[in-house]
Amino acid sequence: MDIIFASSNKGKILEVKKIFDGSIFNIISLYDLSGVPEIEETGDTFKENSLLKAKTIYEMHNKPAIADDSGLEIFQLGNKPGVYSARYAGENCSYDDNNNLVINQLQKFPEPHKARFVSCAVYFDGSSEFHFEGFLNGRIIKSPRGTNGFGYDPIFIPDGYDVTLAEMTVEAKNKLSHRAIAFNGLKQKLLKLL
Repeated sequence: MDIIFASSNKGKILEVKKIFDGSIFNIISLYDLSGVPEIEETGDTFKENSLLKAKTIYEMHNKPAIADDSGLEIFQLGNKPGVYSARYAGENCSYDDNNNLVINQLQKFPEPHKARFVSCAVYFDGSSEFHFEGFLNGRIIKSPRGTNGFGYDPIFIPDGYDVTLAEMTVEAKNKLSHRAIAFNGLKQKLLKLL
């Protein structure tokens, strides 16, 4: 069964394809399709943004779609960057720009800098719609470490670990990440519906 993953983030696509690998679901990325516009995330919550993306892709291609919106919530920053995680340092910013901004903003606060990753994964096929959330608690460190992963992975150490998400393999990260929790929930629900 083909499902379109409404994401142009290559790191997310790799993670989600691995989660669904070996199942009856064939995950098609936006890179496999033509003429897909950039979908503006105008929602106030992770769920609103996820659903917006899934519905847009479903309406364009008339195929079941999954999407997620995820981000980092840093408690000392009032849960920022939150839904603005991807563009926290401004439009067209890089991952490094976002990481540097977070590190600079946390300098005035005592350690540890507690935070959590949040992911909301949704499924939409025109008639059915459901979502799952995943959370990963941890802390932010002062300087990036590791080259795997993307986004805030190099500055985030999960609770119970001494390595950043960017120092883990994709397989290790997929056993505990917020996105893995949300998409595994989605996958199990889909398997029950068949």
